[in-house]
Amino acid sequence: MLGRTTAGTLTLRTDEVGLGGSIIVNQADQDAMNLYERVKRGDVSQCSFGFDILDQDVQYQDGEPTVWIIRKVRLYEVSVVTFPAYTDTSVEVRRTEFADLKKRRSEAWKAKTLARLRGVHVDA
Repeated sequence: MLGRTTAGTLTLRTDEVGLGGSIIVNQADQDAMNLYERVKRGDVSQCSFGFDILDQDVQYQDGEPTVWIIRKVRLYEVSVVTFPAYTDTSVEVRRTEFADLKKRRSEAWKAKTLARLRGVHVDA
C-alpha cells in the first residue's frame, strides 16, 4: 500500500488520456521507499487496475474485431507493477518531487544528527 484517497496520500484524476494520479511517498515506510527507488531507476514502470465495469457499449462489425467501450467503472485499486494487464500504462518519479524528497531526507538527517550531538535520544 503506497497511498489511499481516503487518507489524502493518493490523488487520482481523469482526463482525455485516461487515469492519472500522484502519491505522497511515506519516507518512514521502507517498502514504499524501495518501490520509489525502483520506479526512479526505471526497473518498475507500469500500472494495473482493479475495477468493475458499470457501463459499457459493445460494437460488432462483420469481419472486424469486437470493440468494447468502457463508459463507467468502480475503481478498487491502482498498483505499480512490472507486468501490467494494460501495457499502455506508465508510472514515473517526477524530478521536482524527487528533489523535494532528497531535500526533506537531508533536512531530517541533519536534524537527527544535531539532536544526537546534543545528547537527545532520537528514534531511527
